[in-house]
Amino acid sequence: MFRHSFLRSSRCLRREGRLQHLRQHSQSWQSRRAYAVLHPDANELDRSLKLPRLDVSKLTITKTSQPKVLTPNEKLVFGGQFTDHMLQNLSLDPANCVFHYGLECFEGMKAYKNAEGKIRLFRPYSNIDRLNKSAARIAFPTIEPDSFVSLLSTLVNMEKRFIPTIRGYSLYLRPTMIGTQPTVSIGPSNSALLYVICSPVGPYFRSGFKAISLEATDYAVRAWPKGAGNMKLGANYAACILPQLQASRKGFSQNLWLFGDEDYVTEAGNSNFFVAIVNKETGQKELLTAPLDGTILEGVTRDSVLGLARERLIPLGWAVEERKISMKEIVTAVEDGRLIEAFGSGTGATIIPIRLISYQGRLLNCGLKEDQEAGEISTQMKAWIEGIQCGDEPDHPWSVQV
Repeated sequence: MFRHSFLRSSRCLRREGRLQHLRQHSQSWQSRRAYAVLHPDANELDRSLKLPRLDVSKLTITKTSQPKVLTPNEKLVFGGQFTDHMLQNLSLDPANCVFHYGLECFEGMKAYKNAEGKIRLFRPYSNIDRLNKSAARIAFPTIEPDSFVSLLSTLVNMEKRFIPTIRGYSLYLRPTMIGTQPTVSIGPSNSALLYVICSPVGPYFRSGFKAISLEATDYAVRAWPKGAGNMKLGANYAACILPQLQASRKGFSQNLWLFGDEDYVTEAGNSNFFVAIVNKETGQKELLTAPLDGTILEGVTRDSVLGLARERLIPLGWAVEERKISMKEIVTAVEDGRLIEAFGSGTGATIIPIRLISYQGRLLNCGLKEDQEAGEISTQMKAWIEGIQCGDEPDHPWSVQV
């Protein structure tokens, strides 16, 4: 168990537009909540509050006396097994506002170990940046990236025996921030707690790297303009569970979320959506994904796919665009034989090939042959990203060795 704590003083003064009088306070680990932060004033909650730098020297480590037996790799179920330790233990009041009004945000990131035993985090600063955006959206304070990466590195090194060395396996990290003020009054929480749990994982889907089918869903909406669909808040996921069950009962793996009268494609299940088509006018191959218009989660894997595509596909003659894609455009591309392939991207599965999309009573084939599980681009993207994650490109800036 890891414990680290600091307190933001409630006696903050405004001077030249900045919060002053910030004091850091070491607390009793047993009696005080870690990462407890008292907001200075409700009028300041629209600001992006910054926590004091985490003092890693105050970290205390209590090792378990009963280490778990490792689960064989072939029996790992995504999110079903956990390691011996976590960053900050939990003891919560049932009146904590997280239980009543969903004041919670989280991240998903991974640590990888190669055959030589070297451990790497993949783009941790991008995940922390997104966590800070999510936290600010629900009036939580933000965290200082370097100190948090240092804490994560310590935790991951302690749990390194849980990290498989097989390609496609990893240690999934779940940083979570929750509102801990004991109240049933609706308002910003005056305290927040940050914790991290770790889970050794294999392929996100039991079937492995195989194509899935989607139901184009127009009877429910995942996100809407000026909402919070671009943030990683627990509330965004809870409302998607019932439509996902409905799609599953019809034989589909996930929903393809649509929006608006034009049936614009937004996301695929819990993942960002990509489609590769041949442009009808120019004959050029295009890799397309929806733009970050406030309804789309800023996926770290999405950004990785776009970065690699611009670096490595554009020189091969491809175009890479972030723009709105309607189901009408996808249907037309299928009918014309111009749809090359489609796939999802996300931390859990990295790349998810898509075989079929059900839309208005039709099954649309997304370019795969009957005996084919993934297209050329999705296969290449998976190989590129996993190579960086596991250190095949050791100097790549996305790979952070711990």
